[in-house]
Amino acid sequence: MNSVKLGGQHRWAQLDRPALGFWLGLIVLWLASLPVRDLISPDEGRYASLALQMLQSGDWVTPRLNGILYFEKPPLQYWAGAASMALFGVNEFAARFWPGFTGLLAVAVVGWTAHKLWELGEIAALVLAGSLWIVGNSHFLTLDMGLTACLSAVLCAVMYAMHTEVTPQQQRWSLRLAWVAMAGAVLAKGLVGLVIPGASLLLYSLVCRDWRLWRVMPWLSGLALLLALTVPWFWLVSARNPGFAEFFFIHEHFQRYLTTEHRRTGAIWYFLPILFAGFLPWSAWLPKLVREGWQHNPPAGWQPNRFLLIWAGFVLVFFSVSGSKLPSYILPMFPALALLLAQTLARGNPARWRPYLWLPIGLWALVLLYVPLAGRFASGNTPLEVVQHFANYLGAAALLFLLAAASAWRYLGQGALRPALRCLALGSVLTVVVGSAGHDEYGNLKSSKALLAQVGQHTSLAVPFFTVRTYEQTLPFYLGRPVTQVEYQDEFAFGQQAEPGVALSMPQFLTRWQSLPAVLVLLDESTYRELQQQGLPMRVVYRDHRRMVVAKP
Repeated sequence: MNSVKLGGQHRWAQLDRPALGFWLGLIVLWLASLPVRDLISPDEGRYASLALQMLQSGDWVTPRLNGILYFEKPPLQYWAGAASMALFGVNEFAARFWPGFTGLLAVAVVGWTAHKLWELGEIAALVLAGSLWIVGNSHFLTLDMGLTACLSAVLCAVMYAMHTEVTPQQQRWSLRLAWVAMAGAVLAKGLVGLVIPGASLLLYSLVCRDWRLWRVMPWLSGLALLLALTVPWFWLVSARNPGFAEFFFIHEHFQRYLTTEHRRTGAIWYFLPILFAGFLPWSAWLPKLVREGWQHNPPAGWQPNRFLLIWAGFVLVFFSVSGSKLPSYILPMFPALALLLAQTLARGNPARWRPYLWLPIGLWALVLLYVPLAGRFASGNTPLEVVQHFANYLGAAALLFLLAAASAWRYLGQGALRPALRCLALGSVLTVVVGSAGHDEYGNLKSSKALLAQVGQHTSLAVPFFTVRTYEQTLPFYLGRPVTQVEYQDEFAFGQQAEPGVALSMPQFLTRWQSLPAVLVLLDESTYRELQQQGLPMRVVYRDHRRMVVAKP
């Protein structure tokens, strides 16, 4: 990539061979590391099982989790997961392929947009690809990376459409693409796919007194595209399942946001430390990119950086006041922050950025120093050897990042910004890959893969499998079929009420136990003791610090 001076900023025209080699290697590492650990409960097991059952049943309209109606989220990720399992087989790589792919897709979209607007494509792409929260969520099976990729496309399509150098035809097609991407966001996670872009645009227009985008928006064709892509599934699933609409729109949207019914509460500042840690190694630049993002805009007309700040700020505030919070909710902030930081990084001499590395260097150094003290986190449910194993890998991850940061420090001193950013981005990816590998032993405490491997040594896994007063989300995925739940509801309450008989009471289970020649049961220690006191004959075939499996003698 050759640098030239334009408007006081460095701009790059094309990627050179070292850059192409770096990106090829990063993409291979990104995808190849998806299966380095087993799936864990609850999220990864849930979404992998939903996709697997959709593939097995051939019903691509009605989602089922463990054979039970499940309407908490729309189907885009289930479709993608089922398709990747059909293509790659039923394994961890296929299960995580969609978040891994959409993470790279978001990086590509942000890079392309920054190149078209400011010729800063690689810088923006490196910032996003190196953000710890983007890398981590691309390697973890939830819905939020897919949502973020769709919203990145919305954001970038709007940014490109409002660029002064686009033709009216390019503007119309770019804004139509934004509507298509919004449809993808709705199918990825629901109405939030409309709320974030719509509210961000409205706030921008009110704050900046700029209504140009409203006037040029292709409302008729855009709405037609949105409805054509989203309505068919919503109509079909509602027609086949009469209770869907009320549960999905009222319970899963308004009640989830406005109440604490889902027991995912947090303080108003809940997401601030997540933003700080998730934007590493770039967190020290946050105050500067906010200040300069507000200042560096055209004197009149469209103000792109203020739109980016309002988008990021709205995401943060919107989820901060919600009654339900999970760490991955603020992911849609990061593409906007990457576009802002790319401009900040390109404005001056790279050597001036060296002091900003002290923050990530210091934090990872603390992780390395804390490894010998990791035993303090051991407990009855988390053995010392598991904690120490994970800590050793985190120490190795910290060391890798420190080596990457040292290389970046040297490059910045030489005025070489892009090689420095590549080092930092690679360091972030390596920390996630190595940390994930080390997490696997800890994750096995929340996964069924090792459990089923040991149970299979004692008895056939083809026998009926029950879970009594507990449920392991990864069990149906690794077992390859649903299990029968006994006295357990949680997120299955709607499905169990809609189809009575899909779950059992304790008396019904005991009757089934007596009638079947062979049975496997997952339960906890207290339930085991209760059944033992009732005289139920059981043979323990698996036991760890959190759960056990018994078989009929």
